[in-house]
Amino acid sequence: MAKPLAGLRVLDLCRVIAGPWSAQQLADLGAEVIKVERPGNGDDSRSWGAPFIRDRDGLDSWMTSYFSGVNRGKKSVTLDFGREEGRELLRRLVAQSDILIENFRTGTLARQGLGYDALKEVNPRLIYCSITGFGQTGPYAQDPGYDIVFQGLSGMMSITGEPDGKPGAGPQKTGVSIVDVLGGLFATIGILGALEHRRNTGHGQYIDIGLLDVAMASLVSMTNIYLASGVPPQRQGNAHPTVVPYQVFDTRDGQLIVAILTEHHYQRLCALLGCPELGTDPRFASVGARNINRETLIPMLAQRFLERGSAEWFELLRAQEIPCGPINDIAQAFADPQVRHRGMRVEIPHPELGSVPVVASPIRYSETPVDYQVPPPRLGQDNHAIFRELVGLSEADCARLAAAGII
Repeated sequence: MAKPLAGLRVLDLCRVIAGPWSAQQLADLGAEVIKVERPGNGDDSRSWGAPFIRDRDGLDSWMTSYFSGVNRGKKSVTLDFGREEGRELLRRLVAQSDILIENFRTGTLARQGLGYDALKEVNPRLIYCSITGFGQTGPYAQDPGYDIVFQGLSGMMSITGEPDGKPGAGPQKTGVSIVDVLGGLFATIGILGALEHRRNTGHGQYIDIGLLDVAMASLVSMTNIYLASGVPPQRQGNAHPTVVPYQVFDTRDGQLIVAILTEHHYQRLCALLGCPELGTDPRFASVGARNINRETLIPMLAQRFLERGSAEWFELLRAQEIPCGPINDIAQAFADPQVRHRGMRVEIPHPELGSVPVVASPIRYSETPVDYQVPPPRLGQDNHAIFRELVGLSEADCARLAAAGII
């Protein structure tokens, strides 16, 4: 059965994470994605090793783990659209495409005659998505920026990390480039909405994604706490600012996460810990009361968790349907029986390397499941096929343009 986005063609002019991540999701859903890269070097993340994906002989290959994580399912062409002949080739690709995603600095492509206003004249149905640090407008619009900058500016780092006075206190960034990841997701959502608008009207449109906006929108309850109270939330480490207990507890041999959001879960927890009286104590009998009296309650619960090991507590809590879990490293996460059952590690066949390991999409369609057949591409591997079939160049044209460094 045809994939949800089968028949759509996407031009991916992006580098690094946010834009390529969005384009990869569209590829997973069945779109034809053509990654347009600079001749010679390509996407910056092609050189961000180590580690590299190993070949059949166990040796490092040309493919970095960074690049492989966000570029499966794509074709690759190289094109220097800093030169007019390259720009004309891009326009000819645009004329036969549905979606263009780019993450150049604000105004860069427009100055080359490749902005939305110019390209919609080539293709009025084009959906053009720009992903930039600060969006297309505002005093920072021309500034460069990376994920950690947006985490800091948005307030995200101010609520991440141990509170003042605790060991290791201070703001922390997340362990993954979370704003880039969320930026790619918001871009994909925007593109899917624009496709529906085009289906209804016949017209494409422009999508402006600013990563600072993404970071602000993604704080969700934390921004709402501030908007409701006028008081900015503070760092709570692994605890929750309003829900108690919702945190990490030390055990006899490690640590365990316990997340209590309902009263029946709280009472079950107290009974399991051997202190049922804390479940009915008026100081702790509601979420609000526990929040007010957390400094009294948490040490009492913490003492009980030290009586058993993490694995034993995990099984006991699961048996009572109390939300809980260990703090795995990534190797332990891939070994977890639930993760293994869901098939989150996938090996994509590769003609040179044997296979390329990737993480599966979390989208599980009943009728059109995501498959994993197309590995991340070599730089420019589809030049001749794309430029001959879509643009109509001859073999001689392709050879001339390649010799000139345009493709």
